[in-house]
Amino acid sequence: MRPLSFLLAGLVTAACVGCTSGGGSTASGGSSGAVPTPAQTPPARWAEFRHLPGVVDVAGPRDDGSFVISAAGRLYLLRNGGTTLTPFARGPGGYQTSTGGEPYITMAKDVASGSSHCPFVVNEVFALEPSSGRPQVVEINPAGQARPFTSLPPGVGLDGIAFDTTGRFGHRLLVTGGRGGRTTVFAIDCAGTASTLTSDGPPVEGGIAVAPPAFGAFAGDLIAPNETSGRVYAIQPDGRTVTLAISGLPSGGDIGVESAGFVPPGFGAGAASAAYLADRYSGQANKHPGDDSLLRLSGAALTKAGIQPGDLLVAAEGGALTIDVRCATTCTVRYIADGPPIAHAEGHIGFSG
Repeated sequence: MRPLSFLLAGLVTAACVGCTSGGGSTASGGSSGAVPTPAQTPPARWAEFRHLPGVVDVAGPRDDGSFVISAAGRLYLLRNGGTTLTPFARGPGGYQTSTGGEPYITMAKDVASGSSHCPFVVNEVFALEPSSGRPQVVEINPAGQARPFTSLPPGVGLDGIAFDTTGRFGHRLLVTGGRGGRTTVFAIDCAGTASTLTSDGPPVEGGIAVAPPAFGAFAGDLIAPNETSGRVYAIQPDGRTVTLAISGLPSGGDIGVESAGFVPPGFGAGAASAAYLADRYSGQANKHPGDDSLLRLSGAALTKAGIQPGDLLVAAEGGALTIDVRCATTCTVRYIADGPPIAHAEGHIGFSG
């Protein structure tokens, strides 16, 4: 692995519009300068915000502004600007899974009428179930009651989950899973009925997200990072895949790009605005063992770094190194933040404010 000081500074332009290939196979796309050079210090830095053993993902915010946090096989609510952390979905009918896995979560959002599929309940949480003999998704309703939501084909290792707020995927739940070095993408309606969009996508994992309407040529696509190659992909509803951007960050298992999230409308420099990211302890044998902390980056720091609503932030597992991706006809990539050198980033990037 290259040292953390050896990073991408400056601008990378990924001119990948139309670089698709049929049958769900990966398109390599193009780039005009993705070779990293010794970096300047990035303008922002993730800071340890709250210690939480086993923290692996963050979803939300809910309508009341709280976030749902997945940690050590349990769920928590993070309220009041992060000052209050309380257990969620406990007791009879509550949620619990095994520790040590990656039970990534996502949350159903309010969407406009006219969905081609049945509606989800706002603030419902959906979690990947890594401990079951057959891959499953678990539903946790806003009151904290959990139930099996759907089962997926055996042999698929579930590794990503997101909710389609734009409608390009029919306002359905999107789940990715790896098998045989390729990725299967499932679209699941509110009745738990799953459709396979592709079974031949490139390997992806972690905090996948659906691009908002303002994200240029990739609006509404499913955005997914690949830690081993450092590429960020856009997956279309017909299963075709585009190389959206080349991160320019160090790549490899437990090192490369892992976590993604879109900056929401209205996000700015106010005290209520912040980004959150899980930093999970993964063992001292790992080059980036993690610290079992929820990381935070203030809205003021991100605004000073030049991010805007509608931008995509993507963080690497190793050290939480973070790029900002902005897309119109082409996409620009800027290295904007790092984190504690030991950080082991997981799951989605969540935003408040």
